[in-house]
Amino acid sequence: MASRIKVAAVSYLNTKPLLYGIGHSAVMNEIEIVVDYPSMLAKRLQEGSIDMALLPVAAIPDIPGANIVSDYGIAADGNVVSVAIFSQVPMEEIETVYLDYQSRTSVRLAQLLLEKHWKKKVVFKQATEHYIDYINGVNAGVIIGDRALKQLHNFNYFYDLSAVWKEYTGLDFVFAAWVANKELPEDFKVRFNEANAEGLKHLDAVIAENEFPYYDLRTYYTENICFYLDAAKREGLAKFLELIKE
Repeated sequence: MASRIKVAAVSYLNTKPLLYGIGHSAVMNEIEIVVDYPSMLAKRLQEGSIDMALLPVAAIPDIPGANIVSDYGIAADGNVVSVAIFSQVPMEEIETVYLDYQSRTSVRLAQLLLEKHWKKKVVFKQATEHYIDYINGVNAGVIIGDRALKQLHNFNYFYDLSAVWKEYTGLDFVFAAWVANKELPEDFKVRFNEANAEGLKHLDAVIAENEFPYYDLRTYYTENICFYLDAAKREGLAKFLELIKE
């Protein structure tokens, strides 16, 4: 029997529709699912302990042979809500920004926008596990994923990084894409793509499985997150990779 393809993802709410489709399709017979922090996926891909990952896109340039192997991922056209700088003071008063240790793309996006859009110099601090407790006064923080959705009403200021990227560039933003750094069978990629697409047809089931009182998941899945990486998304991705290379 051929060995299973090791596929890694994160277990955030934003991935649940894609994982639902994969988990309820025949493609599960060909793969083994691994779950980790987004910041760890690049390391695992590089060392070869996984074959493909829903990879934070900022890691793509560092992985030899990395290529996008699906039309699905995690993106936004404007407000994403779950990736933001949170603060108790307005942007002009922020002096320090804690960087979420779970993320890489969101951190690079925040650094890029602070420099080029807000034209602001701040001190960046690597966040520890309980860093949200230290976001006060002139200290702000990048918070991502489910934790960001839980914090929406706890801070005076909320700067949605995808919305600000759209304002700065006029482009959509891709946070993560299915990436491999080795050849995968073409017919497998087709089946994997179809499985992702199938998950988006079952949002009622996904929402029913994931009770979340902090934010309306139907809004999140239909208005905030874009799962299909169309030409506009790929244009935004190319621009982001170009800017972080500089």
